[in-house]
Amino acid sequence: MVAMMLLMLAAFASGVLNAVAGGGAFITFPALLFAGVPPVSANVSSTVALFPGQMASAWAYRNEIRGVTEVSVTAFSVVSLVGGVVGAILLLTTPDRAFAGLVPWLLLFATAVFAVGSFMPALAARLRLGGRSVLVVQFIIAIYGGYFGGGIGFLMLAALTLFGLRDIHAMNGLRILLAALMNGAAVAAFCLSDAVSWPETAVMAVSAIAGGYVGAHAAKRVSRDVMKWVVVSIGVGLTLYFFIKGAGA
Repeated sequence: MVAMMLLMLAAFASGVLNAVAGGGAFITFPALLFAGVPPVSANVSSTVALFPGQMASAWAYRNEIRGVTEVSVTAFSVVSLVGGVVGAILLLTTPDRAFAGLVPWLLLFATAVFAVGSFMPALAARLRLGGRSVLVVQFIIAIYGGYFGGGIGFLMLAALTLFGLRDIHAMNGLRILLAALMNGAAVAAFCLSDAVSWPETAVMAVSAIAGGYVGAHAAKRVSRDVMKWVVVSIGVGLTLYFFIKGAGA
């Protein structure tokens, strides 16, 4: 019972964090390990449990997503779905620890790119990507998201910065939608396997929905400049933590 309560709290906190800037899996994954779930099953169960919360957050951001004009939301959605399936298949056939060592470096890169785009727009304009390259980058991110997913929210915010987006609320809404889609594709694959630890996952999913909805509405009430600093601060904190402790901590 104590373990289940801790998992519910972890899932709620993860739902809130995913709605604000991403990184919720860094809470649920170790919580599931603490509850005695094996690593690969914990990774899979974390993805499945957090998916409903991401959908709740995406719904709360629906108006901001409709306002995105810098990129094709439809094309990004399709690429994210396909990439998520590819990553999920890789996870079910190879050890997920292979990517653990990359997490702090990916977080560092993503946080730096987002910070440059947010506070040094002139420099960010020189780094802007366009054409088919934006879809290629998103496809690679989607594969990583379906496979391991550590720091995926920050990677997408960094990518959206390079694609020319600057409205943090629109970026956050699109990030959540794309993460939900790539995770949704992964969830479909995971549910067909026997890797999901359902008792823990079902309890966490309910809490994740509440956290995702509450977090999205709270984030939208914060000013854009403050949100940018919040995102960068979380990115720096997570980067330092995982450089010190490692992604398997």
